[in-house]
Amino acid sequence: MVLSDAHLGAAPPEVEAGLLAFLETVPTLGDALLVNGDLFDFWFEYKRVIPRGGFHIAAALAALRKRVPIVMTGGNHDRWGGDFWRQDLQIEFHTGRTEFQIGPRRVLAVHGDGITEQHWSARLLHSMTANPLVVGAYRALHPTIGFWLADKMSHGLADTTRDAAILARAAIRQREWAERTLLDDPTLGMIIMGHTHRPALTEPAPGRQYLNPGAWLDGFRYAVMDEHSARLERYEGS
Repeated sequence: MVLSDAHLGAAPPEVEAGLLAFLETVPTLGDALLVNGDLFDFWFEYKRVIPRGGFHIAAALAALRKRVPIVMTGGNHDRWGGDFWRQDLQIEFHTGRTEFQIGPRRVLAVHGDGITEQHWSARLLHSMTANPLVVGAYRALHPTIGFWLADKMSHGLADTTRDAAILARAAIRQREWAERTLLDDPTLGMIIMGHTHRPALTEPAPGRQYLNPGAWLDGFRYAVMDEHSARLERYEGS
């Protein structure tokens, strides 16, 4: 199963409540979980400090990890995971992209930021947050100052991502990029992306698919996939 873009911390409380309920049911729905970026609206791990607002979800993921494998990729809001997910929770975490096999199918999972951005502020923010010097300087700040600064940036530079027209264009460009990549690399069987908050499932060549589950914060969207197919779903609760 795949979910992305819950943006916990900025989304309404019911988004987190729904996700906690969903995580309890995951073992009955599939045998592994991919969280493909922007689980949190902001997550930054210092050496001995993590955001307290992520406690309930982190605890739920730790419990779920004992039942099924979990893979996480970082998005433009939460890629600074450090060692917490890997060492403390034994969850496989990747800051950018990752590849894995589902049966004979080779799958590429990438959140999607920095690939088809449609606005200058998104491109600027991506270049800043991906710069090791910027990340190192940010980690040197006191966490209280760091989280305050993140709030200011989130409500400033990222405001353009709320524009429906910009997101629609980005979703088209993202699909085109994914389909072109699939056609250029015959060893790839699927590309999974998030970021645009637009659900998509296309098959540019037989047995080779592009999948975006859509945003969890938009009606509890997720996707299910296996070695042959995929489908878009909504969690309706128990």
